[in-house]
Amino acid sequence: MSHFSTIRTELRHRKPLLEALRDLGFQPGEKAQPIRGYQGQTVMADLTVSPDSSGDIGFRWNASVSAYELVTDLDLWRQPVPIERFLARLTQHYAMHAVLAATKQEGFTLANQAKTEDGSIELVVTRWDA
Repeated sequence: MSHFSTIRTELRHRKPLLEALRDLGFQPGEKAQPIRGYQGQTVMADLTVSPDSSGDIGFRWNASVSAYELVTDLDLWRQPVPIERFLARLTQHYAMHAVLAATKQEGFTLANQAKTEDGSIELVVTRWDA
């Protein structure tokens, strides 16, 4: 019996997802490979994270919704925060990187980045027009 859980996300682009995972202290595997679960069961994922203290975390592209979905064995989840909090932090960092990439493409540069007391990330971007 499979113990893997699949959680839909709104994470649609690979590069900001990889950058967000790195922000959270992970070294993501960028090749498709199996992630491990309960009693050695495996399932394929397009991006993988293998934390030392818990089961693997994978992200699998779901073409029908054009987004990555998180795949993990929740029975082996040993991260310091619950899965909901992990996804919230990951999504926050993903959004930051997606915004920075879009603003850079429009000719903006990052002038300031600060984390506020409530945990939000404040970005200031500028662009000089001639």
